Amino acid sequence: MNQQNISALIWAVADLLRGDFKQSEYGRVILPFTVLRRLDCVLAPTRAAALAEYRAKSAAKLPFVEFVRRAAGQSFFNLFPQDLPGLLGDADNLRNNLQAYVRAFSTDVQDIFTRFDFPATLERLHKAGLLYLVTEKFTGLNLHPDALSNYQMGLLFEELLRRFAEMSNETAGEHFTPREVIHLMVELLFTEDDAALAKGGIVRTLYDPAAGTGGMLSVAAEHLHSLNPDARLTMFGQELNDESYATCKADMLIRGQDVANIVPGNTLSDDGHRGKHFDYMLSNPPFGVEWKKVEATVREEHEDMGYRGRFGPGLPRISDGSLLFLLHLLSKMRPEKDGGSRIGIVLNGSPLFTGSAGSGESEIRRYVLEQDYVEAIVALPTDMFFNTGIATYIWILTNRKPEEKRGKVQLIDGSGFWRKMRKSLGSKRRELAPEHIETISRLLGVGAALDQAVLLDAEGKERTRVVLFEGTPVPEPVDGGTVKVRPVSRIFRTTDFGYRTITVERPLRLRFQMTPERLQEYEGKLREKLDGNGRGPKRVRSVEAQAQALREVDGLLDDAEALFQALGDTPDDNWNTLWPRIEGILEARGSRYTPANRKAVRDAFTESCPDAVPVESGKRNGPKYEPDSGLRDTENVPLGEDVYAYFLREVLPHVPDAWIDESKRDAKDGKVGIVGYEIPFNRHFYVFEPPRSLAEIDADLKACTDRILRMLGEVSA
Repeated sequence: MNQQNISALIWAVADLLRGDFKQSEYGRVILPFTVLRRLDCVLAPTRAAALAEYRAKSAAKLPFVEFVRRAAGQSFFNLFPQDLPGLLGDADNLRNNLQAYVRAFSTDVQDIFTRFDFPATLERLHKAGLLYLVTEKFTGLNLHPDALSNYQMGLLFEELLRRFAEMSNETAGEHFTPREVIHLMVELLFTEDDAALAKGGIVRTLYDPAAGTGGMLSVAAEHLHSLNPDARLTMFGQELNDESYATCKADMLIRGQDVANIVPGNTLSDDGHRGKHFDYMLSNPPFGVEWKKVEATVREEHEDMGYRGRFGPGLPRISDGSLLFLLHLLSKMRPEKDGGSRIGIVLNGSPLFTGSAGSGESEIRRYVLEQDYVEAIVALPTDMFFNTGIATYIWILTNRKPEEKRGKVQLIDGSGFWRKMRKSLGSKRRELAPEHIETISRLLGVGAALDQAVLLDAEGKERTRVVLFEGTPVPEPVDGGTVKVRPVSRIFRTTDFGYRTITVERPLRLRFQMTPERLQEYEGKLREKLDGNGRGPKRVRSVEAQAQALREVDGLLDDAEALFQALGDTPDDNWNTLWPRIEGILEARGSRYTPANRKAVRDAFTESCPDAVPVESGKRNGPKYEPDSGLRDTENVPLGEDVYAYFLREVLPHVPDAWIDESKRDAKDGKVGIVGYEIPFNRHFYVFEPPRSLAEIDADLKACTDRILRMLGEVSA
């Protein structure tokens, strides 16, 4: 009996559950029972020997675990005196015996059933009168390795996972990546290594820090098995959600993997594989999920350990922690001298461009690009995931690029390679066909700039698209349609994504004018400060201090009245000559103004005026004029270009009085302008299409109108 037939038999259990369990809950029953039956079958030939070893060592009061494992011939064991079919002989005590049977497993297996919350499931089945029937169904299945190899059992378990994920598609996106997306990621990950992986006796490691139900790991194992059945892939993972962790651990156990390599917990705050490095890494971390819960731990590692830790390059904004997973994966790469590593990670669009120069996101992009880790980024179609329809991207990173790819990044637009699903699953309405996966993988393998031909029918709807690999001709239009040629793969230097943000200042130009209305506003602001309201200083506490503050305010108001009497309400556009006059009037009254008081006077009685004389800064070193913060602007200068040449060419002709703020320098290289990196993916694949002419539009409207009139005529006739 093959795994398809067994899958159908297992799936028949769902008929028993219907009515007492929701469809989305079927997996909580069927998955742990499948694991239970598989383990029972695996241990059957050595059960008696393992029990005898246990009894002998226990009688001698000796540690028994390793001896029993050796006797069982597995990394796990069960010490219950009966096997699973034997429990059916005592139907009245089946629930208690099943619970005892599970407790008799070694601790790593017990952990799986605990996190499945299996005791609660047994209780619920018992109350529904279904426990015996379900147990009987599973004991009738032959899941022994002689009937179903670890590889076949893995395929069976994957099929069950897929079906349950589809049934609970509302939440599946949190823990389940569509299988065809994983297949593409695995193909991209192994593209450069197919020849090496086909050699005999190879051993490789694979790691997923957000393992979910283990899909990434299992599909990678199947791919490697198809390349080389003798290859050995040791899998590692970590997962936060208990049920997903249990499922992943069970999957690994079924595949004959060491389940100690699958650990629970939050990868960002508690690295379960500290100090380990891996050959390959795959991950689909949560999209747009904040990391506030682990902020203290992550920030402490960033500040205390810097580049010796995982998060040295920077920290993203608190609302999206996906780039933290990227940094975590980079920290797990083997050194290049030891063979290096390759990474595949699914991210949304935010990590490509969110964050200005100097921000955490930009600094992380700067790090991965300057270290030449990014090999390729592939845009996926929208509507590919169960719980979101947003655009997503696969990043391929490595520290062992082939020589011809060093210093370069390949962008692949795979957003047009999809087919519509017969039935939508939540937000998932599209899927990748095998030919799409093959095409995108080939694009990465070729590693060149290429175009695609999109064939449209007469109504402008897409019929198909063809990648124009070397030697592939542009297809001819069909059925009166058209062919549009667009880029599908582009090659860039890593520095093409970098820029320097320079701050462009313009002089402050002020017009001074005193009016009764402004005097009244000035008095209101002074009184507000006195009361400690608004944005003023803290409330004055002592009576003496209150009286002193009141006298100061009265003095300032008297000074303002004196200035008004002396200067009148005539506008003055030269602050540089006006302020000495004001100081003279104040000194004659015996008033000495602090910088704060001077600023208060200027703020109250001036306004920005483009025709006024620039306000001189009075500084020996630095700009000649005070900058106007309201006119401050920034320019992003391509990284390879001189900022001053850019400024002279692009800025000065439009604003002749502008200058570069040379105090704004990059923290790492010390040069003027702060270095930033962004990857504007869509911009690089945009093709301008001129709007249709009015004549064409008029012709279409006339044809449409004529058709409507003709139809109306047919109805009335």
